[in-house]
Amino acid sequence: MGALPTTEKGRLTRQRIVAAALEVVGENGALGASLDEVGARAPASRSQLYHYFDGKSDLLRAVAEATNDAVLDAQHDLFSGLGTWAGLVRWTDALVALQQERGGKGGCPIANLLGQLGERDDDLRAVLASGFDRWESSIRAGLTAMVESGELRPGTDVGWLAASTLASLQGGLVLAQARRDPAALRGALDGALALIGSYRTTC
Repeated sequence: MGALPTTEKGRLTRQRIVAAALEVVGENGALGASLDEVGARAPASRSQLYHYFDGKSDLLRAVAEATNDAVLDAQHDLFSGLGTWAGLVRWTDALVALQQERGGKGGCPIANLLGQLGERDDDLRAVLASGFDRWESSIRAGLTAMVESGELRPGTDVGWLAASTLASLQGGLVLAQARRDPAALRGALDGALALIGSYRTTC
């Protein structure tokens, strides 16, 4: 791992490099991204790149961490409402609306990066897996709150429901991306809601 910045200027420089790397990876893919292009985009000298990052793999790790944060931070306010049925529906509606805005393009950034790097670099796979873990944990926390409030039946397996919901979400995003049809995500999430709804204590 490269040097961690100790000054505000250093932190801004490193953030600028990571932001440029995110753009380059988004345009060219992780394997097609070059340090020279990242440096030109940042802009940052090669010595700066190697000061903050040991090489391309280290920079891609920072990209993976930033991708996790971007995907999950964008849902922060929605996650806070997952403790109610209405909040759960609102979260799914927001995810579908985003795909409608994008015309089904893009898919899940974490999954996209995992597809490019997961079988090539186990450390990067683990970083991206931690993003899914955080995502699943947020869903599980909301479902747990619903059990505690009495909205879901006592004894509901919230871990299984959270994993199933995330799997439905990811599968729906893949189909929406492949078909350029957000309805695929809507159908997958409606299935997840139906499953969770079968554990509700009230209609």
